[in-house]
Amino acid sequence: MDSQTFWGFKLRFLVFFTAVLSAMSVKETHAPSLSGSAPQINSNSILVALLESHYTVLSELVEKALLLPTLEEAVSMRNITIFAPRNEALERDLDPDFKRFLLEPGNLKSLQNLLLSHMIPTRIEAGKWPVETDGKPSYHTTLCRDGNDEGVQIHEKNMEKIVGISKVVKLDDIIRPDGIIHGIESLLVPKSVQREFNARRSLSTTAAVLPEGAPEIDPRTHRLKKPPPTIPAGAPPVLPIFDALAPGPSLAPAPAPGSGEPYDHFDGENQVKDFIKTLLHYGGYNELADILVNLTSLASEMGKLVSEGYAITVLAPNDEAMAKLAADQLSEPGAPEQIIYYHLIPEYQTEESMYNAVRRFGKVKYDTLRLPHKVVAEEADGSVKFGQGENAAYLFDPDIYTDGRISVQGIDGVLFPPEMSNIPKSATVASEIVAKPRRGKLMELGCSLLSAVGPASNFSICK
Repeated sequence: MDSQTFWGFKLRFLVFFTAVLSAMSVKETHAPSLSGSAPQINSNSILVALLESHYTVLSELVEKALLLPTLEEAVSMRNITIFAPRNEALERDLDPDFKRFLLEPGNLKSLQNLLLSHMIPTRIEAGKWPVETDGKPSYHTTLCRDGNDEGVQIHEKNMEKIVGISKVVKLDDIIRPDGIIHGIESLLVPKSVQREFNARRSLSTTAAVLPEGAPEIDPRTHRLKKPPPTIPAGAPPVLPIFDALAPGPSLAPAPAPGSGEPYDHFDGENQVKDFIKTLLHYGGYNELADILVNLTSLASEMGKLVSEGYAITVLAPNDEAMAKLAADQLSEPGAPEQIIYYHLIPEYQTEESMYNAVRRFGKVKYDTLRLPHKVVAEEADGSVKFGQGENAAYLFDPDIYTDGRISVQGIDGVLFPPEMSNIPKSATVASEIVAKPRRGKLMELGCSLLSAVGPASNFSICK
């Protein structure tokens, strides 16, 4: 009886386990993919061919403009035709001011519209090139959505294929099942991008528009982040941070306050207290906290600046770096303030924003509160390096404290301006040598007379 019960229980367990496995397999089969509705691109796609082609400058611009998701969606729906300018047209033949305008972070939309105007959602091969009807060339809409339905003109003239104002130099250069690439001689610039460039150059649109930050890119999704909510009225400061930092006789007085106190918007003193407490609890930054609170009045100055609406990024040297400072570097009047001022950046930066900046632009110079010196940042070993040479410091502890107004980034060295770091040690030693006072002629004559009577060394003045 016991054996029958055991085998019956085992049989029921096997049946139950088999049913669970089959249910799980059915669920996995019908479950939606975690990747969302993103289209899957084949390795034989025209986009892959573009990125691996000899049109290197165009492919780099497509990646910088974050157009790959848009083009993947377009290719998944229909065939496209790409008119690819030569590398020389984008490197040497392009106006430097216009190229600088396109590569600025704030003009990302203009760069996207420019590149999308070279792509049309139709497959046009050399054998099916559009012909003029009644002497009028054919117009084709491009993938540019912000061009106000501005199309590209495609026609044939004197046995030459022409796109816009550019000649086609390589017909059917790259052919793939979902698209085709033709090489053209020069760049096609839509009128909408021309208007934006001319307006920016003439300052007609920037004169009365409040400054806006460059669009931020999410490194995980490679898409633009949504803009944060607008700051309440009265929050942006009127004066530059350098004028509000240390007003003196040569600077204009602070503006009269409006309705209500600035502390209604930002409580800078509490924010500074919070980040100093965070430094102490984080550990390894006690020396910097001591300088900010006890040795100087920088903590209260930073609190006033944040209360007025300014943003500050603190490059905080750790205790090991502060311990390497000589005593004479901190003993001179105003020396601690000048050292800390060089570690304060008058803008809000995080580890992510600084790393993206150095990855995109190479070397980036940030303003500091120690005028007119700037701190240079660049990418090194997968991190951000500040300064150059022996006095360089690496971003060691990222985002110790970030609240939208104050950002604290831990570094493993103390930074100095380049001209100070290049002073030879011999010059420093020579400046510390103090010459002994020289005795007068009458004093020397008196000591010589005393030496004739007795040993002159008995008198302290003749020693």
